[in-house]
Amino acid sequence: MLTTDIAIYGGTPAGVTAAVRAAREGWRVVLINHTHHLGGMLANGLFQWDALSAHRRAPLFREVLGRIEAHYRETFGADSREHRNACFLPGRHPSGAVEPHVIERLFTQMVAAEPHISVLNGWCISRCRRRHRRVEALHLQQMDGDDTKVVQARVFIDASYEGDLAAQANVPYRVGREGHDETGEPHAGRIYTQTTAAAGLDPTVAEAWGVFPYPVGMAGFDPRSPRNADRAIQACNLRPCVTCNPANGVPLKVPPPAYDRHDYLTYRRRFMALHTPDRTLDGKSTFNAPIMPGANWDYPDGDWATRRTIAERHTRFALGLIWFLQNDPAIEAEQQEQFRQWQLCADEWPDNGHLPYEIYVREARRIVGRHMLSEHDLLPQPRTDAPRPFDDSIAFTDWYIDSHSCDRDGTTGEPASPDYPWNGKLIMGAEFRPAQIPYRSLLPRGVDNLLVPVCLGATHVAFNAVRLEPCWMHTGEVAGFAAAIALRDGTLPGNLPGEELAAELSARGVHVRYPTPRHPVPVPCPPQDQMTLSTATG
Repeated sequence: MLTTDIAIYGGTPAGVTAAVRAAREGWRVVLINHTHHLGGMLANGLFQWDALSAHRRAPLFREVLGRIEAHYRETFGADSREHRNACFLPGRHPSGAVEPHVIERLFTQMVAAEPHISVLNGWCISRCRRRHRRVEALHLQQMDGDDTKVVQARVFIDASYEGDLAAQANVPYRVGREGHDETGEPHAGRIYTQTTAAAGLDPTVAEAWGVFPYPVGMAGFDPRSPRNADRAIQACNLRPCVTCNPANGVPLKVPPPAYDRHDYLTYRRRFMALHTPDRTLDGKSTFNAPIMPGANWDYPDGDWATRRTIAERHTRFALGLIWFLQNDPAIEAEQQEQFRQWQLCADEWPDNGHLPYEIYVREARRIVGRHMLSEHDLLPQPRTDAPRPFDDSIAFTDWYIDSHSCDRDGTTGEPASPDYPWNGKLIMGAEFRPAQIPYRSLLPRGVDNLLVPVCLGATHVAFNAVRLEPCWMHTGEVAGFAAAIALRDGTLPGNLPGEELAAELSARGVHVRYPTPRHPVPVPCPPQDQMTLSTATG
């Protein structure tokens, strides 16, 4: 049995920041990761920072950005395109970028530099031992072997994308969309939507708040939408890096197994790279085109065999799309040639066929927290133009409510309606304002020594403003701080007074709230339905 002060499950960026912060506060940490590579999606093809402000949030986020910028300055020069594109800068999106192998090495070095951190790579939870309101120990199983371990700790942090620790601890959680009848959220439940490039954030509002005015927004949803609850979650995908540098390229020479061109003939996301050559890093971009709405519903509660099957299907679909775009006669020859300029990267994931180790799980479980963050908390309030304030705010969102489609729709050539082709796709750029995240949303009901900074307490709609890595690195470091402060004070994270914690975090360099504009621009807000989802503590 391994005994430690803090056990953290999940080698995601949130898990890394939680571990490093807790270790720097002097506590022993065991960091458990189901793969052999730290960094989550940042190390698995995300490539860019999805942030609409230039705020550096918290000490470790600032440190990571500084290390990234230093790497590209020292490698390519201060005046290089690579250094310029890697820098985390305001007034643009993406605000910065980093290659997967660079961020994995950086995270690995940060963790290795802390003598109080022990890392267990290649392990998953088989069960969790809980007694009353405390988690006592985690029983671990090798992902690719038969060995087992038990980790006993005083405080636990679930920083996984799936929420497996929380689920094994019998914490109540949700998967899928809440119904409008339950939450009263304007966009809750099964809805069919329309998006437009002419409904983004007003530039005047963007300037007042100091955020990038994302240009795309909602053009309404079908009033006939049932708005009922279901188990649908937004689409995930494999997200490899691609390069336009032929010296570093690995061309796709054959289609993947079970390739069927009919899967792509009506597919609408026909692109290869998200970045133009002038915005690349060493000629690299990210491939975000392939998504499979509805193909991942069994992932959150599935065992790892089920999850592997889902991941393999998404991998085949992604490779099939590359093959289709570069070779199929349905694509014009000139376009094929343009698509062929982008290939897999020889220097990324060389031991895995140059493909990421994980698929991009944008949404899985969400705990029932002591506060359930909702769309009502995120929308600007009448007269103030600001989202709801919280006395225990410990972090903030700076991304709009953003959900990929949740079921088959116009993406795959099967529109639900000619006017409203998207099932569950939300791009609420016009409504966006930076919102506060209360400490209570990191605390599950009924357990006092568990913090959940990734699969935190939020409705499906609200979660889509939280689910970005800068935000999760922020909440991850807060979880590390909270665990350390609770141990220092001889109490448990669930018993920490949220307002006092927020004050100490602020004193320690954590931005617990996004600064309100000095001269906010009032925007009329329609009356909101009343929230009926309980936010009581417990």
